[in-house]
Formats: sequence, C-alpha cells, structure tokens
Amino acid sequence: MRIEEIDKNLKIASSLDLTDVVWFDVRKPPFKIYGLYEPLTEEWFKRMPSEVAKSINEGVFQLHDNTAGGRVRFHTDSPYVAIKTEQKNTGLMGHITRCGQSGLDIYISRKGEKFSFKGSFVPRADVTDGFETYVTFCEGGMPTDCEINLPNYDNLKNLYIGLKKGSVLDAAREYKHTTPILFLGSSITQGGCASRPGNAYVNMISRELDTDIVNLGFSGSCRGEFEMCDYIIKQDMSVFVYDYDHNAPTPEHLWETHEPFFKRFREARPDVPVIFISKPDWINDPGAEKRRSAVINTYNNAVAKGDKNVYFIDGKTLWDGIDPNDCTVDSCHPNDLGFFRMAQKIGAVLKELIEK
Repeated sequence: MRIEEIDKNLKIASSLDLTDVVWFDVRKPPFKIYGLYEPLTEEWFKRMPSEVAKSINEGVFQLHDNTAGGRVRFHTDSPYVAIKTEQKNTGLMGHITRCGQSGLDIYISRKGEKFSFKGSFVPRADVTDGFETYVTFCEGGMPTDCEINLPNYDNLKNLYIGLKKGSVLDAAREYKHTTPILFLGSSITQGGCASRPGNAYVNMISRELDTDIVNLGFSGSCRGEFEMCDYIIKQDMSVFVYDYDHNAPTPEHLWETHEPFFKRFREARPDVPVIFISKPDWINDPGAEKRRSAVINTYNNAVAKGDKNVYFIDGKTLWDGIDPNDCTVDSCHPNDLGFFRMAQKIGAVLKELIEK
C-alpha cells in the first residue's frame, strides 16, 4: 500500500529539512494505538475517563492524560520516521531527562524478530506546545514494523508521523499476547525516572514478552481508593500487577486499604492472576518493613483462603545485583539500570503466567 493511495490531502506544516515527507495522523488507519483510553475519539490522549479520574483524587485527575504506556505501531519501508506533536509540556522536573518526561522513542522489528531500540525523539529545552524531529534508518528501504512509545509525563493532543513520499505504509503485526497486563502503581510504574519512555520497566516487559500493557501508574496519587478498584474491575486484562505501596501516605493507610482493595477486586474478578509487589527503596525508609508486611499479609491471607492465583514479589529483591544503590537517581526512583532489573524480576513471573 502506497502512502499516496491512503490520503492525498493530508498536509501538515513542517520546518524539518525533509523535502519529500508526507504526514499522517496516528488516529487514522493503518496506525494502531495501544494502552490508552478511547484514543480515536478523545480530544487529548488519556489513560482513563476524565470523570473517573476526577472521582478518585486530584492527583490521578492531573496525571490521567499523561500518556505513560501509550504506544503506536505501523509498518513502513521509509528510510526515516519523522514526528510532529501537539502537546502540553508540564514543566521539566529536575530528576528526569527531557526525553524521559516529554519525548518519544522508536523501536523497530524486521522479519518478525523482537523489537529493538532505533532512536529517540527529543524535544528542545524551550518546547512548550509540541515539537518535530526525525530518526533516520541507515538501512532504508527495508520493510519494518515500528513501535513508538509516547511520553511518560506529558499530555499529548495530536501525533503526526512523517514518511518519505512513495513509501509503503501498512499495519504492523499484532502482539502475540493481545490481552493486556494491567499495572497499577506509583511514579515508578508511570516511568519515573527512565531516561526515555521505552526504558520504563512496564514497556521493557511489553517488548520482551510481546504483550500489550496498560499503565495505570500515578505519581504520588495511587492510594487504594475503591473508585480505582471499581474502574479496574471492568477492564480487560491477562494479569493484574498490584503495586501502590509507595503512594500510601503512611504504613497504617496501606494496612487499612491494601487487603480491602484486593478483596473487592477478587470478588468481581476471581480468575485474574494478581501479583503483589512491595516497594524496592526500603533501605532509607523506617516504615518500609511495616509497609512490606501489609502487602505480605494480603498475600498470605489470600493463600490461606485457597486462592491459587496470587503471587508476591519482594521489593527488597528488585534491584539485586552489583551495588543496588546504583539503581536510582534519588534513592527512590529507578534509573535505567533499576528499571532493567525490575523488568527482569517482574517479567519472569509474568512470563510464566501469560505463557501457560
């Protein structure tokens, strides 16, 4: 399928030094968007309905239209892929890169092999409402499946993809596991502080296991509310990763909410595997052991009642390896090494579950 045959009229203003680029809206076929709520009809990309987010707490509402976990896939033989965004920059945070917060990155797959990193789309420091740039493929002209990860900590209104005039544009292959893994958690789940979107551990797991995912990580704002549980209950998922230890304001709050939330979920979804995770940055937190015991308590009680579909991953082990202290940017949020180790540990359990 040739680009000119799909849409002869789409014209996007661009300042790039590409004289042969043709632009396409990712909301239109053959592009496919993953991990977001109703991406073809909502004005802004978002992870859940705005009215639901607002009913949970103000933090979730402020972050629900960050596009963490959002991905776009397509197939082309263009020698480059350009992007043009319309986005609302939320202000650069001091402990995360510009690309990790507001940028995108691209992974490619040829001949059905695993997707591998190809390049980043990095906004300039002065960007406030969108940017444009491109990644060149040295092996241009080869049929390629592409996956673009959307920003972890910015709001995206529109995304346009630019390809060389005359190039093929078609749908990319589907995930091997089309039912998504649903992750609920804190800023670590959302992707803070990966250097770029693809290095968030949930995205690493998606690529490694060839599975769709939904990222419901909300920085500082995931606190075990029943409103969140009632929303999650209705979602399609292969596994539920339950990890909000970080955001419970106190150990006592975690004890009061963790098991009731799980029981409410389990009553409605008796067959979904659930993975409980305790927080990895336990060394400098005097309340960490009490928090960890709350998560273990929920797990142990479920097992004692005969639940054979629950699993516990000890946060104390997530950064195991040569010097775990090198796994964060601030003694809390993982850097890329920390996320890699988390992806290995959590991914190994998920692999067993979705490939049964």
